[in-house]
Amino acid sequence: MRHETLHLTVNERVEQLNVRYQHHGATSVLERALSDPFVGQIGLVSSFGAESVVLLHMISIMDRTTPVLFIDTEMLFEETLDYQLEITERLKLTDVRIVRATQVDVNRLDPAGTLHQHDTDACCALRKFAPLQKALSGFDAWITGRKRFQSDTRAALDFFENEENKRIKVNPLAHWTRDDVRDYMENNRLPRHPLVAKGYPSIGCAPCTSPVNEGEDPRAGRWRGEEKIECGIHFVNGKMVPGPLPVGAS
Repeated sequence: MRHETLHLTVNERVEQLNVRYQHHGATSVLERALSDPFVGQIGLVSSFGAESVVLLHMISIMDRTTPVLFIDTEMLFEETLDYQLEITERLKLTDVRIVRATQVDVNRLDPAGTLHQHDTDACCALRKFAPLQKALSGFDAWITGRKRFQSDTRAALDFFENEENKRIKVNPLAHWTRDDVRDYMENNRLPRHPLVAKGYPSIGCAPCTSPVNEGEDPRAGRWRGEEKIECGIHFVNGKMVPGPLPVGAS
């Protein structure tokens, strides 16, 4: 970051960025975020899931050397692992980093690989949140694919967010609709994740993701039967979001 931004807090930078780019579109926000000194060193965190190819494609056009962090929980669908390799090669992404929990931590906290069966929050913390926080330690900001339409907890999503006063989260697609995503993928002839055609509009780890029936919320297949709708990567007021936001939460 340039010297003149160093005296500003994360929150001050976020507020100024949201004002600066409030009337911009997704591609403009992403392109500017890659070079704006108020944002700083930035990477894209991608699940290589149902809609991930949109941002990955944009990045490949703007700067394919942008670091892409892919969290391999070692519980993903084989289709996701194959898709990650296919998209990386097709878009010629040059800096895809595989993020995993350390074997020491897995052996200590989930030696039998069954933690997800009785404590999904702890499993996500072990296999997603902790490894990602370590991987992001050298970044000032990271790009997410979150969108307002995906759930009630994302309904007021801004382009830029303050993550625990540590770094900035950039949500270029915050205002996109489901149709916008579909149109972009079709217009650019981008391959879809193979599980989408099998009824998986939102794809996470294999043990905790199920197909979604017609008329259900697209994320209904994530942690079905629980009140949990986020993995812990995205926090509200420093806490995991297990369900809808309480009244008055921001």
